[in-house]
Amino acid sequence: MRPTHDRRTFLQVVAWASLALAASSAWSPVAAQTPKWPSKPIKIVVAFPPGGLTDAYARNYGEFLSTRLGVPVVIENKPGAGAIIGIDAVAKSPADGYTFVMSTSGTFWQNRILYSKLPYNLDKDLTPVTVFPSGPLVVGINDKIPAKNMAEFVAWAKKNPTSMGTYAPGSYPHMVADQTNRQQGTAIQSVHYRGEAPMWLDVASGQLQIAVGSFQAFNAVATRGVRAIGVTGSYRSPKLPDVPTLTEQGNTEKLVTLEGGLPLVAPAGTPEAVLKRMADEAVAWSNTDKAAKLRETFAIPNKPKNLADTRKDWEAEVPVWIKLAVDLGIKLD
Repeated sequence: MRPTHDRRTFLQVVAWASLALAASSAWSPVAAQTPKWPSKPIKIVVAFPPGGLTDAYARNYGEFLSTRLGVPVVIENKPGAGAIIGIDAVAKSPADGYTFVMSTSGTFWQNRILYSKLPYNLDKDLTPVTVFPSGPLVVGINDKIPAKNMAEFVAWAKKNPTSMGTYAPGSYPHMVADQTNRQQGTAIQSVHYRGEAPMWLDVASGQLQIAVGSFQAFNAVATRGVRAIGVTGSYRSPKLPDVPTLTEQGNTEKLVTLEGGLPLVAPAGTPEAVLKRMADEAVAWSNTDKAAKLRETFAIPNKPKNLADTRKDWEAEVPVWIKLAVDLGIKLD
């Protein structure tokens, strides 16, 4: 018996339905889902040389992250051009969750004002993950200078050629030097270094008269001819409890009360789940013994925050830092 027209039509529909089902199964959510993250090494670019606080944070956190995620975490130092080289490399990287950058807050927040033209857009090309706190920074001078506090140093600087070391153009120390010149009538010359270690060595030798930087880097030369006369931020350094803040010394400028940090940043468009996981791991790392030891070494009392809180702080603090850069009118190009 020959199949009727209706039967042939039915068999054709069944055949096409089977093909469609097979095709749909190949593209089902399970089969088409994004590959598991991470499935290859993660790279954290550090925009400064080895040896400083940024590098120490990245390596300590990276080691912890590797054990938690089960993939290698590679730390790559790319210093130079006020951190622009390292930041640019990551801004132009794929937003796939495998490339991040760590630098100082000023190089992320203020470079957009300090430089007329950047090879990337800090607002559109990058997104924050978390910020590793840097704690109070130490204001240290060559021990041969007869000054016990910032006011006495300013009085000395008005009568003597004076240079301040900074760990990058446009960095926090650079802005402190520029603001001091504007407010106090000094002529302090900023000398830029690639990182803190060589800067503090030159203060100890007398080639520089003053510098501002992390406690750990300062402490390396504290017995070799460098003396602390103040700290930045709103509270005293746990390691230098007898050294008053610049605010306590009568400096009312907003700049010296701010506490910067070391942001971990990703290319814009990096998956939200990846950003959240990286920030959560930073919080988890901060509660380890190794993290506590690092904070103790660098005299840092506070910890990084999760993604949501980091974004809130970013929105509140970035405009303040940008306004300071605008008001000072520094241009680096």
